[in-house]
Amino acid sequence: MNNRPLLISDCDEVLLHMVVPFQQWLDSEKHIHFDLENGSDFANALRHKHDGTQVLPEQIWPMLKEFFATEMHRQGAIEGAVDSINKLSETADVVILTNLLDDRREARAEQLKAAGIDFPVYTNQGGKGELLNRIIAEFQPSVAVFVDDLGHQHASVAKHAPDVWRLQMVGEPVLAKHIKTNPAAHTRIDQWRNAIDWISDKFKKAEPAPAMDLPSQELDPTNHA
Repeated sequence: MNNRPLLISDCDEVLLHMVVPFQQWLDSEKHIHFDLENGSDFANALRHKHDGTQVLPEQIWPMLKEFFATEMHRQGAIEGAVDSINKLSETADVVILTNLLDDRREARAEQLKAAGIDFPVYTNQGGKGELLNRIIAEFQPSVAVFVDDLGHQHASVAKHAPDVWRLQMVGEPVLAKHIKTNPAAHTRIDQWRNAIDWISDKFKKAEPAPAMDLPSQELDPTNHA
């Protein structure tokens, strides 16, 4: 049986902008300044506007949860994402693997559908490698490509599904300059207009990703460095 290739894509900062809408919401509704020049280092980047004091880490995660519960409508598509992923779906299966609580799966699917991205959505918490392995077993693809902005997710997939091609993409330009390329990714491409050719080539050749000799710490999904 000659199954189709499979694209497994993250959502936030790959298909949809997240950090900029989150910054705008914090500014207008929470009176918090989010310094995006600190990249994704939330622990040091959020400060109360009225006195400049740091927002405590334990205060950040409830605000992120609130954002995803009530403010997902603020998120717009990354440039080129909609056209590219739909073009790729002409010759491949596509699924979205997003780190959200499971009760947000339907809302995420509807959010993506409204943006023009209508594919199965899988929600996950923590490293994505184990769930990705189950998705691979379900689809039995000829070849698979995983796209995510976060380096530690590439390490997780490298550990659990080393045959999957791994493309690191940070589609938010404000963040891209601050994010290091993870050694567990096979390549780093931040624009869909360039990534589509790389992905299409992997689909056409239908060869498994080569083994990578990575230090054990790079394969630890709890290592977010």
